[in-house]
Amino acid sequence: MADAIASTTPTTDTETLTLDRSHRHDLPHHDQPLLPGLPDHISQLCLSLVHPSSLYSVCRSWRRLIYSPSFPPFLSLYALLSSSSTASQNHLNAIDFFTFDPISSCWHLLPHPPPDPPLRVLLHHPSFISRNFPIQSVAVSSNLILLAATTHNFFPALSHPLVFNLLSKAWTFGPPLAAPRRWCAAGSVRGAVYVASGMGFHYSVDTARSVEKWDLRIQDENDRYHLGYFGWEWKRKSGLKDGRFSREAIDAVGWRGKLCMVNVRGDAAKGAIYDVEKDTWEEMPEGMLDGWRGPVAAMNEEVMYALDEGNGALRKYVPERDVWEKIWESERLRGAQQIAAGGGRVCVVCRGGLGIIVVDVVSPLRRFWVLDVPAGFEAVAVHILPRMDRLDISFPVQPSTSMEIR
Repeated sequence: MADAIASTTPTTDTETLTLDRSHRHDLPHHDQPLLPGLPDHISQLCLSLVHPSSLYSVCRSWRRLIYSPSFPPFLSLYALLSSSSTASQNHLNAIDFFTFDPISSCWHLLPHPPPDPPLRVLLHHPSFISRNFPIQSVAVSSNLILLAATTHNFFPALSHPLVFNLLSKAWTFGPPLAAPRRWCAAGSVRGAVYVASGMGFHYSVDTARSVEKWDLRIQDENDRYHLGYFGWEWKRKSGLKDGRFSREAIDAVGWRGKLCMVNVRGDAAKGAIYDVEKDTWEEMPEGMLDGWRGPVAAMNEEVMYALDEGNGALRKYVPERDVWEKIWESERLRGAQQIAAGGGRVCVVCRGGLGIIVVDVVSPLRRFWVLDVPAGFEAVAVHILPRMDRLDISFPVQPSTSMEIR
């Protein structure tokens, strides 16, 4: 599983090794040099050219090196998992946050969100046996963000986004939503988060047509500590022409400077595309809409992959011809709940959340792995982000029994 998420080539500026002498203090402390006869900062330059999976098992100093802040970060899987056995009398479900390290093949439990206010979400309810209530989350830069969920009384669970930052390894609250909502369209593109439509405490035409943008790149340093959420704010954008996207939770997929979304899957689907630069809405191309028959994700916001939850076919969108090309099909992918794309891999939450399938969409062999979730948990959603610095992490670890299938 070592190669399941890790990419051999850095893909962003944050993954570029810093060569400046001022970063020497970031190197791991050890008694022996990284490479005998060479200064550590030169050794690090040499070792950074080797895939971290090859360094991990050699010695402890190299293992510490690949998790140090100055080593090019590999990609890891971040997952929202629900307890498969724990539910309180009011049907609220426990949610935990994990990261899977593809180099050590281990799950690590992330810190718990702040207890005040407590995170109370509804995933299952006996009155809706065939329906799961969604938890909507996005991954932006080095942040895992919870945007929307439902409480036991069917109200929005979050008045503020809940943000976990990989660099600080801490949770914080984002700016308050003008209208807390559930069953909305949620996504990100070019470093900004968007929510659209949805339902608040009661159905409102204004909420069902509204669109809000939160740009994480904008911070007002003067208000950083006064506001408590780094000066971030939501800004109203051009609204939808109707409220058809308020019926269920929808992934707004960031792709080439646009947000693409479909209200329902199947023959009755209606699609829309939002141009973030022009702040305008446009109709979705017919071919794109026809192939949108399950969860969709975009690799680096450039290449879209769609999974047909009916027949288990994974397809790639070709905009020049407005068609979806099938790249792989498997019975295991039928009924998939959610997907994420990054580092040349597409990660699929299997039916019922009982496992995660990782598909190599770059290799012509179309390799894939089945990744077990920790015992007693079910996968709700997955995201792909850079790994965290593990030097001072002491959270419990669950071993993985993932296997590779050719």
